[in-house]
Amino acid sequence: MNRRKFLNYVGCGCSGLMLGACSTAPITDRRQLKIIPESKLNAQAAQIFEKIKEKEKMSDDTKTLNEIKDIGKRMEESISEYFYRAGLNDPTINFDWEYILIDNKKVKNAWCMPGGKIAVYTGILDVTKNTNGLASVMGHEIAHAVAKHSVERASRGALLQTGTSLIDIFSGGKLGQINQATGMNTVGLLSQIGIMNPFSRTQESEADYLGMIFASLSGFDIRETKKLWERMKEENKGKEPPQFMSTHPSSSKRIKDLSEWENSVILDYPPITIS
Repeated sequence: MNRRKFLNYVGCGCSGLMLGACSTAPITDRRQLKIIPESKLNAQAAQIFEKIKEKEKMSDDTKTLNEIKDIGKRMEESISEYFYRAGLNDPTINFDWEYILIDNKKVKNAWCMPGGKIAVYTGILDVTKNTNGLASVMGHEIAHAVAKHSVERASRGALLQTGTSLIDIFSGGKLGQINQATGMNTVGLLSQIGIMNPFSRTQESEADYLGMIFASLSGFDIRETKKLWERMKEENKGKEPPQFMSTHPSSSKRIKDLSEWENSVILDYPPITIS
């Protein structure tokens, strides 16, 4: 699937008033709103990452940690090489990559902070099953950082907060009165369901797509990605919230999308050989 088809598929844009703060996501060219400095988020993420390393129990499984680092290194190099060959700015140029394995079997998760700080929980290893499955998860998380999704979400949140304050002022404080009477943030709830959640699902779909590309460029078998989500769906059976209430696409939709993207990603983004 080319970038135009991806944009038509997930859809997104910036309001006319904020065009000056818009940029585009790498590869997909989806327009993004960025009014928060990336350097600020990277610095904050690095500080939080250090605190997490102190608070959480690090796994002593050096074999798996080395595998994570090896997958990460291959992706680091292939991503930079791809953008170099394409004559584009490398979105990871200011990253300070780091990988940890957190010993927590109850948590089936992984994440990548702004600036390339990556954590994998031992619980998700029961779902990844193999190297290609692990690469699928890491590709997805790395894609969030490469596409600057945290910068985008922080900017969107700042804009929403400002907008909500202005609405309350222009309504003579009526929104504040409603919130006080109902005991809930009415505007916050509506914006979460109607704005922030669909926005997050767009990012998640984009990370799925870019994650497949990065895994393919790095020489991993992306056919395992669909199988990974089939296993994840089985793990989450009966636990997934309705999609309109979730910040993530449903497992079924993810599997469908990944199936549609798979062949074109394999053809358009073959493994990069780095001499």
